[in-house]
Amino acid sequence: MKFLAPTQLLFAAVAEAAFTWQNVKIGGGGGFVPGIVFHPTATGVAYARTDIGGLYRLNSPDDSWIAITDGITDHDNWHNWGIDALALDPQNENMVYAAVGMYTNDWDPKPGSIIRSSDKGATWKTTNLPFKVGGNMPGRGMGERLAVDPANSEILYFGARSGNGLWKSTDGGATFSNVSSFTAVGTFIPDPKDVGGYNGDKQGLAFVTFDSTSGTTGGATKRIFVGTADNTTASVYVSEDAGSTWNPVTGQPGKYFPHKCVLQPEEKALYLTYSDGTGPYDGTLGGVYRYDIAAAIWKDITPVSGGDLYFGFGGLGVDMQKPGTIVVASLNSWWPDAQIFRSTDSGATWSKIWAWANYPDMSLYYGLTTSKAPWIKTGFIDTDTKDLGWMIEALAIDPLDSDHWLYSTGLTVFGGHDLTKWDSAHNVTIQSLADGIEEFSVQDLASPPGGSELLAAVGDDSGFTFKDVASLKTSPNTPWMNPIWSTSSSVDYAGASVENIVRVGNTAGSQQVAVSSDGGASWNIYSGADTNMNGGTVAYSANADTIVWSTSSNGVQRSQDTSSFTSVSSLPSGAVIASDKQNNTVFYAGSGATFYVSTDTGASFSTAGSLGSATAVRDIAAHPTEAGDVWVSTDAGIFHSTNYGSSFTQVSTSLNNTYQIALGRGSGSTWNVYAFGTGSAGAKLYASTDNGASWTDIQGSQGFGAIDSCKLAGSGNTAGQVYVGTNGRGVFYASGTIEKRSEGRSMAFNA
Repeated sequence: MKFLAPTQLLFAAVAEAAFTWQNVKIGGGGGFVPGIVFHPTATGVAYARTDIGGLYRLNSPDDSWIAITDGITDHDNWHNWGIDALALDPQNENMVYAAVGMYTNDWDPKPGSIIRSSDKGATWKTTNLPFKVGGNMPGRGMGERLAVDPANSEILYFGARSGNGLWKSTDGGATFSNVSSFTAVGTFIPDPKDVGGYNGDKQGLAFVTFDSTSGTTGGATKRIFVGTADNTTASVYVSEDAGSTWNPVTGQPGKYFPHKCVLQPEEKALYLTYSDGTGPYDGTLGGVYRYDIAAAIWKDITPVSGGDLYFGFGGLGVDMQKPGTIVVASLNSWWPDAQIFRSTDSGATWSKIWAWANYPDMSLYYGLTTSKAPWIKTGFIDTDTKDLGWMIEALAIDPLDSDHWLYSTGLTVFGGHDLTKWDSAHNVTIQSLADGIEEFSVQDLASPPGGSELLAAVGDDSGFTFKDVASLKTSPNTPWMNPIWSTSSSVDYAGASVENIVRVGNTAGSQQVAVSSDGGASWNIYSGADTNMNGGTVAYSANADTIVWSTSSNGVQRSQDTSSFTSVSSLPSGAVIASDKQNNTVFYAGSGATFYVSTDTGASFSTAGSLGSATAVRDIAAHPTEAGDVWVSTDAGIFHSTNYGSSFTQVSTSLNNTYQIALGRGSGSTWNVYAFGTGSAGAKLYASTDNGASWTDIQGSQGFGAIDSCKLAGSGNTAGQVYVGTNGRGVFYASGTIEKRSEGRSMAFNA
């Protein structure tokens, strides 16, 4: 092939389109929910916070959840999906507060905020903090770190991380200032050697709990308890004068980290769970304690001891209708399953939710169903011993309904409506009650024309196939299985044989390539894969006989006809790759400023046409039905070739700094182009119906988080429909007609 210089076309266009976005229904949650909070007096009002997927409000009539922070998570504010703390106003059921921010290290460039809503999350106001907040940092299941004074709605306290101490608002969350009299900052660091890394920061404060029975002084609750991430001498502090002075609570446990602290006002007692790790993945020892506030007496009420105690404690539910009734959960009991305990006598005695019968048989005192998300049973419960879950930090009993309880895991939210049967029949009904929570980290998307409507590779939960448009509204019966991996990092289809699908996973030590010949309904291990490669991206040749696999650690590899993978030496490690969807011999690649083409089914690659001023190839999309038609997304914008990459045209300068790009079926025989980039409406998702000459903002007010982490696929089957994969809010889709409002001049030139 002859490779020519690029042609650049200059356009100015302003356009808009109304697209209504909704989630593809994977269902079941899919990720970690560190906190669940019920309103103390309003029936059916509850919220769930996630670590990477924002805040949800309970829709009580059908046990579903509604996402309420999507409108504040655009590209510049992606970290608002990290929720480190949640608080409700006991005097106003419409008020909700949250501490937002994703990481306290340099992974997140911006300080955190306290957000507040007076309409249950329909709209938000933001108060910026002078430090970072860690919604996805270690210890995120502790809490709640944020609390509203039950006697004064103007007063809030927030326990910060990173040594920043305790902060207070006296104007309903509009401003915050440091409480200088509180000097404990929570000094524990998971790994002091990990300076600047994920485990290298001080965990900070763990919870703020008001004692509503203590009376008031100056219009504020007198007694306040604050927990810190310390495990040596003191980790629970108290103020008896509405926060003016603070002291360690006398007689407290001198070991372990406090995770949860809940007041039972009729008992005038605190219940606390402890673990020897800050969570959410660790914990090999721990305890449960009751603190009699009036008598100032601590009591160890840990449900088990000796060899039966091999876990810490996280989730804690206190029944406000039945004083002395509490439920606690193991934070992580990795084998054989989590354990949940219930006491009706303030922890003097306990009963378990399961017990050993004749080993290895277990007596289960519950029934568990996942009808709202069938894939949880087929993909996880039926294949693992951990039916009840792991990472159980959030557990709450509805304060107005002793039968209603919810607890969350690293996978879903479980719960039920017959909790008091534990005491009579010693058997309860547990269901997956995470309908509406879509906390999936999407790694890749594809929509083969004439094949399955959507293939979604996701983190932690393998991946999912949606065979047609109707199935987008129904939770799948199964995830990608046989093999099932924690994470599928990439998926692709054979363009001339669309029932043939390939995916790769990122689990080290096992074969991480699987293929399907029925559109992703069933899978088999690809025999050409060994156990030394994982992760990266994959491309499937048009006739499904060749796989090219790009990884960062093993470079670019190729396998043909199930042969062993061999290195493609002509490509740099981690190169962006794609296959021509109609010509079986052609693959494309990009790295840095260079575009490559292979005409021998990926065996070797040569430098192809120039991409102008681009210095970073970010994505490549081959036309689904036209051989040689290829689109390249770069830091300089989008380039298009109709001759197998021999020469390129920069389609427009009105959309630049682009990331994922995709083609999807348009009206008639046309194809729309979709891309994430920076255009007239900012860093958003845009669409073009005229081969990139003009671009329309189709994202609108919907938040997708950072555009450089989003995945993209245009529907190969449904005109005008497009899919967006997010890092924490699952897959969104919308369809509509893209109309150009006005168009400016155009000019072409050869470089």
